[in-house]
Amino acid sequence: MELFFLAVLIVIMATALASGFPVAFALPGSAIITIVLAAGAGYLAVGNLDAYFHSGGPSQWLSAGVTNLRGVYWEVERDTLIAIPLFIFMGIMLQRSKIAEDLLVTMARLFGPVPGGLGISVVFVGALLAATTGIVGATVVAMGLISLPAMLRNNYSQSLATGTIAASGTLGQIIPPSIVLIILADQLASASDQASTARKALYKDATGELSMPSVFDVASTSAGEMFLGAFVPGILLVLLYMAFILIFAILRPKAAPAVPYTGARDLAFWGNVLLTLVPPLALIFLVLGSIIMGVATVNQAGAIGAAGALIMAGYRITEQNKTTFYPAFLAIVALGLIAFALGSYDMNVKAILVNGGDTTGLIIGGFAVLLLVISLIWSGLRVLRVENTLHEVMTDTAKTTSLVFIILLGAAMLTAAFRAFGGEELVRDFLNSLPGGFWSQFIIVMAVIFVLGFFLDFIEIAVVVVPIVAPILLADPQANITAVWLGVMIGLNIQTSFLTPPFGFALFYLRGVAPAIVKTVQIYKGVIAFIGLQLVALAIVAYYPQLVNYLPNRMSFLSETAPPPRNPKLQHCLEEYVQKQLAQEGATISATIAAAQALDLSRLPDRQATALSGAFDNAEAAVAGLSDIATTSEAVQAASGTYRIAQVEVRNLQKKMRDLDEEIERLNKTGQYLRGEDAEKQRADIQQRIDVLTREKAAIEAQMPADWTETHDRFASLLSAEAKARMTYRRAADGSVEPVVEFLGVLNDNDAFAALEQDLNGLGDIIANADPEQVEDALSTVGKAFAQVSGANAVSSALSKARRSMRGKSVDRDKAMESYQDALETYTAQKGWRTAAAEQLRSGLQTYLDGASDTIGARQQPRLSRAQALFLASCSATHRDLSLHF
Repeated sequence: MELFFLAVLIVIMATALASGFPVAFALPGSAIITIVLAAGAGYLAVGNLDAYFHSGGPSQWLSAGVTNLRGVYWEVERDTLIAIPLFIFMGIMLQRSKIAEDLLVTMARLFGPVPGGLGISVVFVGALLAATTGIVGATVVAMGLISLPAMLRNNYSQSLATGTIAASGTLGQIIPPSIVLIILADQLASASDQASTARKALYKDATGELSMPSVFDVASTSAGEMFLGAFVPGILLVLLYMAFILIFAILRPKAAPAVPYTGARDLAFWGNVLLTLVPPLALIFLVLGSIIMGVATVNQAGAIGAAGALIMAGYRITEQNKTTFYPAFLAIVALGLIAFALGSYDMNVKAILVNGGDTTGLIIGGFAVLLLVISLIWSGLRVLRVENTLHEVMTDTAKTTSLVFIILLGAAMLTAAFRAFGGEELVRDFLNSLPGGFWSQFIIVMAVIFVLGFFLDFIEIAVVVVPIVAPILLADPQANITAVWLGVMIGLNIQTSFLTPPFGFALFYLRGVAPAIVKTVQIYKGVIAFIGLQLVALAIVAYYPQLVNYLPNRMSFLSETAPPPRNPKLQHCLEEYVQKQLAQEGATISATIAAAQALDLSRLPDRQATALSGAFDNAEAAVAGLSDIATTSEAVQAASGTYRIAQVEVRNLQKKMRDLDEEIERLNKTGQYLRGEDAEKQRADIQQRIDVLTREKAAIEAQMPADWTETHDRFASLLSAEAKARMTYRRAADGSVEPVVEFLGVLNDNDAFAALEQDLNGLGDIIANADPEQVEDALSTVGKAFAQVSGANAVSSALSKARRSMRGKSVDRDKAMESYQDALETYTAQKGWRTAAAEQLRSGLQTYLDGASDTIGARQQPRLSRAQALFLASCSATHRDLSLHF
């Protein structure tokens, strides 16, 4: 019956959407109606409200939907959606500023003389508008009104002209900042949590271990990562469009002729080009640049974009006179002052107020903020006065934001209902049953999304389909894809929904402004090539995940908040980096270790000498350990091909058995709730079904390869050997650096150690003559000072022992003096070897540390070096297969 009510849910939703019922109410309404119907049918048929739910009951799933609704708004961690109204405001404000018109006219003059130049200029402007306004309808309409007549007037092919305009207008869906990417980031954050739970369960079923190593876990994503990940694919799509138009124009010059510019390319021309291009490019740099450089979060970047759009509108839509650009100039001066203050002064307000300091930077910053506020208020008043534009923009922003959020809320209810009737498990079982593993699943999902794009809007696809399929795809350890890559792939795919008939919105927008001479069939023909280019881009990004993953990784590893080198998820790539460096500079590293081993440690105490010599031995062991890692890793790879075949067969059989166990458990549960006259007969039928399933399970168990246990244990021993080699290397690498760093810290505190000599010598008279309380205070002060000096704990301990002899009623000055003498002797001995070590060993130890820090000492660095960060960004941009561990 669960399948029946799942079908009812889909039919109600599809009927409501097809009849034109608002999406925001069709999604939650179909969910609530179906849950109520299932509960009522269960109560009337068997006297149990929960009978026809896959698990739980109506109250649980209705409350789950409400919880999902609350999560969109009230979870502190889920602040991603705050950026949506900010970017919508930015886009609508820029669209009202007529930025598209100026860009199209100017770029047509610039690119016109090139074959296909008008088409290329449309794509270029579409990319710029995508990175600023991101509003498909406004972009397509503007380009359709301005560029289409010019292209037709110059004998451009109708299909090429309309296809170029429609496709270029949809670039805002994938080029950041994009509302689609923000919504996908929010959906994928929840999907990643579910995928993590599913992968942990899979690991437990496969290995029997209760906890899964964190290195195998599913990583979430954020809107900032989605923006960074979509940047290169968006540029790739723009280049594909331009290349297609250029090649088309070269092969068929009459269909896309060059259009010479009749005017003079003088200083005024180039000044107009700069005046048209610089403001939107500057806004793009402020918004995307602040995210890429880690200066601002996505929400903060949205606020920057909204403020920049308001300032641009302040001088673009007002009457042109000598004061037109004053607010913009004021904002530029303010930003310059802020940059100067941040770069030249300490701007930590709390630290300056508490500890004192130069307040010049704060004064400059405060003045700059005042100027920026004046600029924004000035621009806002201008925009408000001109045809009440600000009020209309705010109203449109509120309407569009409300639409997006209500659909998100409705989709949360629908997803809960879909899971209530086992829909998620049904989809997962179907995808897992497909031959070909992850890629067959992925292709099916992409094909479904592509087909849904013919009928559904991008938001509906993002909030309905993604929560269902994303956890399944992300949980697969074989592909081990990243959430940001999956999000960008879905975003690229969803983009086609604007171009695919019959409901491609870009086609409707263009049809509404195209002249009557352009037939609808020409518009449809025109977009076919660009849909094909989008699919080509999809295939390229699928084959090269580095195009998506590299930039987010690079910015993460180079940022101030970069993960430390000891982060477990970095170790595999960090070891590859060290192996690469040793292959290139192995002789230098060996010479560095040999030079360190030749240092004379005889003047040092046994403990320090043993620690340092052990560090140098560990360095040799670490270098050898890398060879062991390579050997064991090659052994795993050599055996993986044969093992994987058996593993896939066994895991599929085990999954079938788990599914049968779940079905048997569900039937047992159903039998417990049966009531009425026919209860006994129904229980007998259920028991008969359970017996059949039990026999099926036994038959499947009999198909298990007889040598599976031996095969598994043999391969597990290879994995264990590789893990042991890696752990041995890491311990040796850490041990090769830690003692040296600690000893250099001791030598670096030599001046502080020597500065305490006079205080230490003065304690003798105090112990002999002063009151016990004064003696205790003096010993405590000097002892604490020595405790702050690296390597001086022995002196501090002796002074603490002396202080305890002067405490309480049983004061023993002789014993205190004896402990004090021990402290003096310890100090004198330390002073001798500290001075000798500083003169004879410091240089050699620092050379050793410098030589090892980029290789075997990498794990002990406080942060990654630039070279390491770039290598790790590239290494971790590929998807590493983890299935052999499951």
